[in-house]
Amino acid sequence: MTWGNWTTVREFILMSFSSLSYEVQALLFLLFLIIYLVTLMGNVLIILVTTADSALQSPMYFFLRNLSFLEIGFNLVIVPKMLSTLILQDKTISFLGCATQMYFFFFFGAAECCLLATMAYDRYMAICDPLHYPIIMSRRSCAQLAAASWFSGFPVATVQTTWIFSFPFCGPNMVNHFFCDSPPVIALVCADTSLFELEALTATVLFILFPFLLILGSYVRILSTIFRMPSAEGKRKAFSTCSSHLLVVSLFYSTAILTYFRPRSNTSPENKKMLSLSYTVITPMLNPIIYSLRNNEVKAALRRIIHRTLGPQKL
Repeated sequence: MTWGNWTTVREFILMSFSSLSYEVQALLFLLFLIIYLVTLMGNVLIILVTTADSALQSPMYFFLRNLSFLEIGFNLVIVPKMLSTLILQDKTISFLGCATQMYFFFFFGAAECCLLATMAYDRYMAICDPLHYPIIMSRRSCAQLAAASWFSGFPVATVQTTWIFSFPFCGPNMVNHFFCDSPPVIALVCADTSLFELEALTATVLFILFPFLLILGSYVRILSTIFRMPSAEGKRKAFSTCSSHLLVVSLFYSTAILTYFRPRSNTSPENKKMLSLSYTVITPMLNPIIYSLRNNEVKAALRRIIHRTLGPQKL
């Protein structure tokens, strides 16, 4: 169907990794399927352990549970369709399906940026102001901060997705990516998108750069406080409580900033796909591994749960 000189696009084609041979795509399918399953199981395990164990009911683990829920949602939005493009060669996605995928990508991405900043604030209060920490980070305050982080995803997802899919799309419908991200989709628009791109840059600053600067400022204060501690044991304990979060933040923001703040001309589509894999596929898998292997409290809670589960069978 055409309106004037514009053709209504009813579906898009995700190029994904079509430049590679089918054999290589099959190997990528196996690799990403394993990563996907590890991500789901790891984050579900974090949720179950931090919920079931009474020793892990502090604000830090409350926010960690929320992060695991976000990572599961993030993966469910991106990976299943990517796997189908690799093994089934089903590269089509409906107009509504593309809009839905983009909406929830924006939603979970913005919410995760804000939640990581909230987690940094929690560590800042715990280390820099421990006397007031129980009062300021009460159960109610934590619930409000978590709700605000989740809610932050709605306005950016609604505005960005609605605006993009209100544009007219011309005949070409091949999205040079493995999911419906805004830059490759907006490249198919046959209208002036300069105002949208200005809004998109503003949203990127607000929801990626601004939370990152808050995290950076928090850790400057945290490290300054840690270095002033008199005992080596105190320094070790304080740093161990925030090292996992610092590592997760570094992995997530380094790739996200490289993806959305580099000029278009300096980033080839293939390089952008690799960067996108880092924060959409790899980082969600590493988060539960980092928080379980580097966190003695989580490892101890796992041992207690295993002991309670298997103990009666040994008697």
